[in-house]
Amino acid sequence: MDPTSIMWPFLRSFMVLLLPLYLNKSAQYIDLELIEDYIEININEKGQKKPDEDEPSSHNVTEVTVNHWFEQEIDSDVKWGLATNRVEFQGASEFQNLTVLTTKRFGKALVFDGHLQNTEMDEYIYHESLVHPALLLHNEPKTVFIMGGGGGSAAREALRHRNIKKVKICDIDKDISGLIRKHVRANHKAFNDKRLQIVYNDAKDELEKSKEKFDVIIGDLPDPNESKLCNNLYTKSFYEHVANQNLKEDGLFVTQAGPAGILTHKAVFSPIYNTLKQVFTYVIAYTTVVPSYGDLYGWIMASNKPINLDSEQLNKRIGERIKGELRYLDGPLITASTALSKTLKKSLMKETRIFTEEHMRVGFVRQRGIRFEEEAREPKVMKEEDSRRCLGRGKDENKTWSSVGRGGKLISKKRNEGID
Repeated sequence: MDPTSIMWPFLRSFMVLLLPLYLNKSAQYIDLELIEDYIEININEKGQKKPDEDEPSSHNVTEVTVNHWFEQEIDSDVKWGLATNRVEFQGASEFQNLTVLTTKRFGKALVFDGHLQNTEMDEYIYHESLVHPALLLHNEPKTVFIMGGGGGSAAREALRHRNIKKVKICDIDKDISGLIRKHVRANHKAFNDKRLQIVYNDAKDELEKSKEKFDVIIGDLPDPNESKLCNNLYTKSFYEHVANQNLKEDGLFVTQAGPAGILTHKAVFSPIYNTLKQVFTYVIAYTTVVPSYGDLYGWIMASNKPINLDSEQLNKRIGERIKGELRYLDGPLITASTALSKTLKKSLMKETRIFTEEHMRVGFVRQRGIRFEEEAREPKVMKEEDSRRCLGRGKDENKTWSSVGRGGKLISKKRNEGID
């Protein structure tokens, strides 16, 4: 049968019904709209499988056992772990170590330099919270600049707004886009949108040389202290340049601000808030729970114009501006997310630390005593033998482990055993 014949629409519908079995997804997470997107992205007009995008060089994919866990430190004596099924990719770009894991609970997980970035099951919570509040609180946003965000998820959410004319991503690491295009299918529509422009450069350099002003500027970045790649995008002098040169008069700036839990908020959340307060007239912190992070997570929004948090108006704008339904946010939740606990409010009021270029150059001391390294970090390209050790392929499979980057660890152990 010719795939382009009249039977193709019926075959397409049949594939939508069968695809959840093919993807081995739990029924509670099936989203038919996403399934149709998967078919559109992966099947061409003749019903043939499309080729995969390029990605950074990697090692062979290896199955892992039920005793493998990815662990990340929340505090000096607290860790959060995800059980893993498989290492999909492990390699390095010019700037950082890149790992893609398949976890039991959260699906695929992206890990950069050992730090969990997001997971397939709940990334929408993080990206909706990062992007939509600022765009909805702006009266008429048309242009968006995204610092970082090479994976396209933040751009995907911004491009859902009908009134947006241009979204510009500026990411220093080109390899991330190739990796995400292969492993995160939901973002392909964003990469193919004519309103999207992507440049690979340091966002600070890009904004300093740009004469264009934007309605909204978004920081989709790693935390400061985790990587020296973007520490200069959290300083007071950088925020001053953004406010004076890159934002329109009624523009809004928003950045991810790291963990905001009781144990973790003093590391970067409160100093980022205080740094922005030195520059902008109106600053709002907001939080929500991202399950895969094992903690409350924070964002901070700033402007030199009043920010009007009105639940009814936000709901109205969601209906008028956004294509499709948001999976997580609505007007009341956006407003409620700005209600912080007494502990957080007290910390923000008492915070005196300000991120400066000097802090980032010599090393800012985090609340739990972690200091920046003085020397420049060379990216580590994993050797095949290192990759096997990372997957517990040593002499004693229950006691071998290897760091994945500089934060999280992929370990192999039984629950009742420790690792020396």
